[in-house]
Amino acid sequence: MQAAPVRATAIPSVSTALRAVESLLMSGGQRTARRNAWTSVLEDRRRAKDRVEALRVLEETLTTTRTS
Repeated sequence: MQAAPVRATAIPSVSTALRAVESLLMSGGQRTARRNAWTSVLEDRRRAKDRVEALRVLEETLTTTRTS
């Protein structure tokens, strides 16, 4: 019985494949704009998460202060 043949090239990841399709369909400026927009979305989500955490800490602090 023979062993299965080994691939010489790696299968590209989904993100690599999407970037390849993106480069075919969009001009450089559009790609940059889309990536900048996505970066902004991620940053907004991070700030919202930080804001919720800060409010939780403040409320916890106020509750602890009132009961003391």
